[in-house]
Amino acid sequence: MSTTKIILVICYILFAPLIGGLLDGFDRKISAKMQRRVGPPLLQPFYDVIKLFSKQVIFVSRYQIFFLLSYTVLIILTGVMFFAGTDILMCFFVMSTGATFLYFAGMVTSTPYSTMGANRELLQMMAYEPAVLLTCVGFYLAEGTFNVGQIASSNVSAILYLPGFFIAFIFILTIKMRKSPFDLSTSHHMHQELVKGLTTEMGARNLAIFQVTEWYENVFLLGVVGLYIINCNPYSLIAAVLVVFATYFLEILIDNTSARVKWDTMLKVSWGVTLFTAGINLIILMII
Repeated sequence: MSTTKIILVICYILFAPLIGGLLDGFDRKISAKMQRRVGPPLLQPFYDVIKLFSKQVIFVSRYQIFFLLSYTVLIILTGVMFFAGTDILMCFFVMSTGATFLYFAGMVTSTPYSTMGANRELLQMMAYEPAVLLTCVGFYLAEGTFNVGQIASSNVSAILYLPGFFIAFIFILTIKMRKSPFDLSTSHHMHQELVKGLTTEMGARNLAIFQVTEWYENVFLLGVVGLYIINCNPYSLIAAVLVVFATYFLEILIDNTSARVKWDTMLKVSWGVTLFTAGINLIILMII
């Protein structure tokens, strides 16, 4: 592994929670402005996590911490593999395995809200997995490799060949980032009929671990967005950062202007958008 990749991996491990927490704080501030509120301080997510770590731990199920830590380790491993420039298909495979452990963390409590949230988490996985798989296929068809390092160092940005795949991936980010209208299993807001769904029984330290893991995952997902833009030209890095911030702002806007839909609508719409945009793009790539 080259020195640059080692530095990127270390930066991801150390700074991804910081970046993810700042993005979360930015999300809260922008959402508050959209709703004509003052909103919490930018650093409020960090205050919340620190407070959760200081609270007394009460176990609903002692197995939950095992599943949560497994989820955390696998998500961090996903980001490490990605920024080390390895196989993007394997990155998404590890991410999906981590999401399965999160499902078990919700199911193991056997309480109504948590169990229902866990079941909805599985439905969300069914909704976004086709787009995730097609993302890998698209990169391979456009660049001839699954290797992240080779994709990032290509002569032109992958989005020139993969606009349909990019749209599909941006669409399913709404599910992965738990934004309305697809925040079915759990939500960052207190307006759910499920209370907090999947995370209802994750108190104190467990909820803090879940939140920090979400920050790691969001940085990885936004890294994939940047991968569509970046190429061998150093200036493409600036363009990638701008696209990443624009994408995150778009997700905030969608979150604040959309009402939650039912699970069957989520499946139909997400699969429909994925098959239409990525499918047409795939056909064009195969023809040319």
